[in-house]
Amino acid sequence: MEPQEQRNFLIAMAAMIAFVFLYQFFVMEPAQKRYEAQEAARAAAEQVAGTDTGAAAVLGPKPLEEALAEDGRVKIDANSVDGTIRLAGARIDDLSFKQHYTTVERVTEIRLLRPEATEGGYFGTYYWADGSTLLAGRNSAWTQVAGDTLTTATPVTLRLEAEGMTIDREISVDENYMFTFRDTLTNTSAAARNVRAIGSIERHGDWKRFLEITDPASATSGGPAHLGLMGVVDSELRLQKYKPLLQSKKISGEAQDGTFFSDEGGWWGLTDMYWMGALVPEQTRAFTASVNRASLARNGPLEVRTEGAAVEIAPGASITAENRFFAGAKEFEVLQGYEKSGLPRFVDAIDWGWAYFLTKPFFYVLHWLNGYLGSFGWSILAFTVLVKLPLVPLYNASFKSMAKLKKLQEPMKQLNERFAADPQRKQQELMKLYKEEGANPIGGCLPILATIPIFYALYKVLYISLEMRHAPFAYVKDLSAPDPTAIGNLFGLIPFWSGADVKSIPIIGIIIGIGILPILYGATMAALQSLSPPPPDKMQARIIMAMPIVFMFVFGGFAAGLVMYWVWSNVLTFIQQYIIMRMNGVETELGKFVATRLGLKKAQAE
Repeated sequence: MEPQEQRNFLIAMAAMIAFVFLYQFFVMEPAQKRYEAQEAARAAAEQVAGTDTGAAAVLGPKPLEEALAEDGRVKIDANSVDGTIRLAGARIDDLSFKQHYTTVERVTEIRLLRPEATEGGYFGTYYWADGSTLLAGRNSAWTQVAGDTLTTATPVTLRLEAEGMTIDREISVDENYMFTFRDTLTNTSAAARNVRAIGSIERHGDWKRFLEITDPASATSGGPAHLGLMGVVDSELRLQKYKPLLQSKKISGEAQDGTFFSDEGGWWGLTDMYWMGALVPEQTRAFTASVNRASLARNGPLEVRTEGAAVEIAPGASITAENRFFAGAKEFEVLQGYEKSGLPRFVDAIDWGWAYFLTKPFFYVLHWLNGYLGSFGWSILAFTVLVKLPLVPLYNASFKSMAKLKKLQEPMKQLNERFAADPQRKQQELMKLYKEEGANPIGGCLPILATIPIFYALYKVLYISLEMRHAPFAYVKDLSAPDPTAIGNLFGLIPFWSGADVKSIPIIGIIIGIGILPILYGATMAALQSLSPPPPDKMQARIIMAMPIVFMFVFGGFAAGLVMYWVWSNVLTFIQQYIIMRMNGVETELGKFVATRLGLKKAQAE
């Protein structure tokens, strides 16, 4: 290697390695330290609150157990959820999921809703108003008049005696995550009343902190999931991320008064990566949807609202209205079931992204395969084959072109030497050589261009679909998380040192924390490179040779399911390319290696 080439190569290698280390140092490590500091502060606050009541008042939010004990409550014990309803305000503000846990060990249930007085307060309910007067407000004193525990089979009934109005509220919950508020309003006054239902979802505190205490794993991972306002009004999907939402920035499509009007049904709520709270007002009546910007202006909670059309109740008469509240996991089949029952575009609560024309079909296929194969791991492997089948003609044409280019390596080398002092002439002769042999130097790029959108779409699907969360396969316990193994603990052979501990070591953890799948990716990428003709420029050739190592570290932080897809794709591509090159009479590095080994064995046998 010439001194100049050696210097350039070292600079390029240093730049690529520096990128990996800097990302770890400036992005991943600070995020982990912030999370650990916040957890330590919260634990300290809870410890002080448990021993010193006065200190707890200074520190702020109350411990969950204390907040739950302060209010009258109705127990929830349904098929998919458990928790309690706060009688004051008839709020659903204590809710956990029976089938979803914070970790793969399945110890602590995901808790979505919490009382207002606690850290991460989050709840939903429906109020009633007559003009500007609230008949049923956020702290109205409801009493329990029927039912003991809210289950999927047994509803509970609450009653509110307001001035000139009695409201009987039957609350039920289905086998999944949909609560129904069936309210019967009786006008006990001497005058007609014009009443309307007001749906409300409130979230208190910092939204990032809420994610950390609700689902720590999804809070610390980066990615393209939409987090914030999400709803459908008049068949249009409306979105606004938390940061601009809290800054009261205008939402696309909203009217001058800050509302959205819908007379075709819809829903309105707040979504996180896998969980959502959404108001579902009566679908047969018009309603408006909005964000309570007055609350944000006074540094109050984030509140999203729906308001139904006013209904007149004559003196002594009654009306019955049904409004719903979804508080649950964004499971595809559950959302699809609600959509089929008439809730518009509810499946789009899953953030399919701008490439929905790919992500939706990809997920449908994976979900269908999982129904037959019983594992998302096997589904990903089968899906890889299905994705590559339509690209076989493109790959074949590309590999044939690459085979021809590999045959031309010696003539190209001679041209480089012959016209080293005349680059223009050298380029002309190269083009002439390509034309005579029918070789296309850019033909090898076409399959790569085709796989880029596939790679992005699959990355999005693996990231945002709840079905991939905690899905196991072989030694991987969660296909949506990075490979859990690490070089540092000999891939699990050192039992007292977990892969997560190895990866958490500053700087060096990014090297010795590499798992089995990223290593296999680097190996299969290098194997593929051995089949392709190297660039004529030595510097470029060395950089390309270093790429498998660099990408091995980059892929170390990707979801295991995505890396598994790419490793299997590389294996299939290698087999296909090797066969085509051998059919075109091109000797590969692998062929030379095998021939050499066989030759040695033959010589030894003689």
